[in-house]
Amino acid sequence: MFSQVLLMQLAVAAGVAVLATGLFLAPLSKQLDQEAMSRALAIARTTAQDPQIAEGVLTTPPTRDGPVQQEAERIRHATDAEYIVVLDGRKIRWSHPTPSQIGRPVSTSPRAALAGKEVMEIDQGTLGRSARGKVPLYDSHHRIVGAVSVGIAYDSVRARLLHAIPGLFAYAGGALAVGALAAWLISRRVQRQTRDLAFSDISALLSEREAMLHGIREGVVALDRGGRVRLLNDEARRLLGIGDEAIGKSPDEALGAGRTTDVLAGRVTGTDLLTVRGQRVLVANRMPTDDGGAVATLRDRTELERLGRELDSTRGLIDALRAQDHEHANRMHTLLGLLELEMYDDAVEFVGEVVGDHRATAEQVTEKIQDPLLAALLVGKATVAAERAVALWVSEDTWLPDRLVDPRGLVTVVGNLVDNALDAVAGTPHARVEVELRTEGRTAVLRVRDTGPGIPEDQRELVFTEGWSTKKPPAHGKRGLGLSLVRRLAERQGGGATVGAAAGGGAEFTVVLPEALTEAVDEAPVDVPAAEEEAR
Repeated sequence: MFSQVLLMQLAVAAGVAVLATGLFLAPLSKQLDQEAMSRALAIARTTAQDPQIAEGVLTTPPTRDGPVQQEAERIRHATDAEYIVVLDGRKIRWSHPTPSQIGRPVSTSPRAALAGKEVMEIDQGTLGRSARGKVPLYDSHHRIVGAVSVGIAYDSVRARLLHAIPGLFAYAGGALAVGALAAWLISRRVQRQTRDLAFSDISALLSEREAMLHGIREGVVALDRGGRVRLLNDEARRLLGIGDEAIGKSPDEALGAGRTTDVLAGRVTGTDLLTVRGQRVLVANRMPTDDGGAVATLRDRTELERLGRELDSTRGLIDALRAQDHEHANRMHTLLGLLELEMYDDAVEFVGEVVGDHRATAEQVTEKIQDPLLAALLVGKATVAAERAVALWVSEDTWLPDRLVDPRGLVTVVGNLVDNALDAVAGTPHARVEVELRTEGRTAVLRVRDTGPGIPEDQRELVFTEGWSTKKPPAHGKRGLGLSLVRRLAERQGGGATVGAAAGGGAEFTVVLPEALTEAVDEAPVDVPAAEEEAR
């Protein structure tokens, strides 16, 4: 590559030098011609203004020893002109460098000069090619009595041009030498920067890079030294939800404010940083490059996080089932004892109470929450809460019809809030968690209250920050994502999530989800209190 770049630059430098020399010579030749014609014209004017010339044409015959010839020759020798020809109105020569030509008509037409005009031209005459100037000759009464023609040998003009060419080529050669040195230095710099790779190697590397960037299942974002996005692969476009319009913009302009932007811009440092973009949980790493820029990689952790949460839920259910197994064994022992003591009525009453408690809990939830996914979630959470000595209640004001637009999204929101509430009240006396779900038109309003220690006022916004948590990280990963996802889901539907103090202590989370329900169909209104009374 070094030799190819050097040869190309030398060819360019040589071509420029030759072109510049040619472009300079063309106007130089024209300029020399113009100077020669102007000089001839000036000499002709000076000669025509000599009163002896006009008087000699009027009073003497055209002879080689006449006053006109002598005066013209004196001026010619003084000015180094090739010839000075004075002619009368009949085009007869009165002076000439070759005396034998005196008294003869001129070879070129002096019509313009005899008409009172001045002429500059390059023409061919009896003495060869010359630069000429012709002016009219006036007598003392300002009448045209003839003309004066002066010629400058064209060989002298050509000689000046040829004399200038070596100097021009010397300058051009010097410029070419400087250009060659600069080309060599540039080529050496290119050689170092490209690590002496051939063009084919660079092309292959670029092809491999493109295939790698667009083939890997990891997002790659490259930033220049100004912090602007200069490269996005396909996975980064998908994870961040942006396209080619982000190229050339800063992360703040392309993504807006948020933790993802702070990570890409380098305002948040560390390894394997968790961030949320839309509904996706991402793991980001940022590494600076030698040119002052940076490369950030993004991995999609959404499915892994979901599986981790499901694992946590499964472990909770296993613990609950294990506890229920012990409780069930105790109940069976109690029932066995009642039967052995032949206390059959007490045994029947005992079985009825046990079955009735579980049935009442399920019926209470399904009567107020008609969406099956959400109802099943709360029944399961109630069982887990009972095993953790926490009372999980559904508020009397709860009513949610089976018209949810995104049931899974609401399940995620409720599940995260209830889990956080159960963790907050675990181990406290008289632990209680209350869930309230009601609708206002197509808007769903969720409130989760607990009797835990609550959240200090200065931390009520921090709890929704990605990665912020006061809990010990679980085995499968990191905490600080649940409440961030809750707020993102709410904001995606045009709503929001806030936290405040619950009446009587503890925390109260409120989530508003506009357009969460579909349009209601015509149906008879449901009397919730009457339905509850009938269920009892």
